Amino acid sequence: MKKYITPKQLAFISAAAIAAIVLFVHLLFAGFSNFSIRTSYAVGIAVCIFIPTYIIVFYLLKQYIYQKIKLIYKSIHKEKTNTSSKMESMDFSKDIIEETEKEVNEWASQQQKEIDNLKSLEEYRRNFLGDISHELKTPLFNIQGYIHTLLDGALYDENINREYLKRAATNTERLHLIVEDLEVISRLESGENPLEIETFDLLKLTDEVIEEMEMVAEKKKISIDYRERNPKPYQVSADRESIRQIFTNLIVNSIKYGKKSGSTSIAFFDMDEYILVEIADDGIGIEKKYLPHIFDRFYRVEKSRNRSKGGSGLGLSIVKHIVEAHGNTINVRSDFGMGTTFGFTIKKP
Repeated sequence: MKKYITPKQLAFISAAAIAAIVLFVHLLFAGFSNFSIRTSYAVGIAVCIFIPTYIIVFYLLKQYIYQKIKLIYKSIHKEKTNTSSKMESMDFSKDIIEETEKEVNEWASQQQKEIDNLKSLEEYRRNFLGDISHELKTPLFNIQGYIHTLLDGALYDENINREYLKRAATNTERLHLIVEDLEVISRLESGENPLEIETFDLLKLTDEVIEEMEMVAEKKKISIDYRERNPKPYQVSADRESIRQIFTNLIVNSIKYGKKSGSTSIAFFDMDEYILVEIADDGIGIEKKYLPHIFDRFYRVEKSRNRSKGGSGLGLSIVKHIVEAHGNTINVRSDFGMGTTFGFTIKKP
């Protein structure tokens, strides 16, 4: 950063320059014949001129700079409450121009960050509205089509009326699932759904979820088991039902995109203050270019993860929100065509 001269230094230089000129002129034109007397007298005059000149110049500079800097600070700190105290404590012995330049640069940098953040949020809002309208449009269009077909006469055709009603019901269930999941995310983001932290056995909870998922996994002949033969129980501190939802969503996800007759494995790792949980499948996997967006709302990987698989498209987003609401972290790693592993941490008591 460029170094500026301070007001005190400028006042000193100005006063010294004026005193030097007076001293030089006096030495040239003074009437004293004795050089030493003439020099002593000139120095005395120079000192007498230097002190008041320094005081006057410094005072004028201080007032001038104070007024200019005050305007800058008012512009920067107009929304802050500590503007006046900051101005009153301004130290003019320091490089005030440099300090102000630093302050302005910091303010400009902060403003740019806020602008970038607002642009990002605006882009996210546009994408979200586009995604949700697209997600809702398909089941609504299907329901509309089935109902109009029934009203146009198919209601009395026993070969198709019941089938069309079933399809319409399936699409209404999909709409309900989307709205329900959006409400869950909204509550998590707003803090309206406070976590009920308790200490519980993680292994016991996992056993319960595996038992619940067995029938779903059996349809694709997928086995769900622990990576370690005899995993030991771990006591963790978290919202038990929220952790159950994480396990359920991730296991359902592994079954949905797992290969037929494949497997889903669960592993626990002791990480001192935390337990790391990993849920892995040997399914279709995810290409690396899609991984950064896997937790986005309604995000589905092209071809490999499409809408024919069902679901609201919000499962992984809910998982991420729950994990972060606990102050923990979640990550994903995947090899395309080989499988995917989700890992998240849970705090110990």
